[in-house]
Amino acid sequence: MTGNNPFARLPEAADFTVTSTTVADGDAWPAAQMSGLFGVPGGQDISPQLTWSGAPEGTKSYAVTVYDPDAPTGSGFWHWAVANIPATVTTLPEGAGDDTGTGLPAGAFQLPNDARSARFLGAAPPAGHGAHRYFITVHALDVDSVEVAAEATPAVLGFTMFPHVIGRATIVVTADIPA
Repeated sequence: MTGNNPFARLPEAADFTVTSTTVADGDAWPAAQMSGLFGVPGGQDISPQLTWSGAPEGTKSYAVTVYDPDAPTGSGFWHWAVANIPATVTTLPEGAGDDTGTGLPAGAFQLPNDARSARFLGAAPPAGHGAHRYFITVHALDVDSVEVAAEATPAVLGFTMFPHVIGRATIVVTADIPA
């Protein structure tokens, strides 16, 4: 991870592993994970499948976030945030981040993304803006649940959970829409 690393100023956390049958670290998002809601042809806004392992001892819950630090906003763009995934859960199926959230485990919930929709919003970098990086991160937490309102922003989730993060697993993928 080089330049504009969203975790550079956060406390160190143990590494563990996250993988996906949807996309691999360093690859480009498939068309289904692009944003049809934001007008990308072929985009379907389908959240990626995720599986993680090796979380540190003491993990009591997880959160999952998808963040684009390269968005031309001055603050990046949050595409997805899921809080309060039980520690017994180590996988999310592809599509779990739809409007209903029924693919999420009991107790977990989606927070509104930066488009203010509580769901996964696919990639949609502005045409000609160049490649954007998307940090798909599973955060291992030392609490059973993060006390954050369901209508809070992903940034509030991050601020609330940051003292409880004991592990972090990340896949970085890209998207680029030519001019």
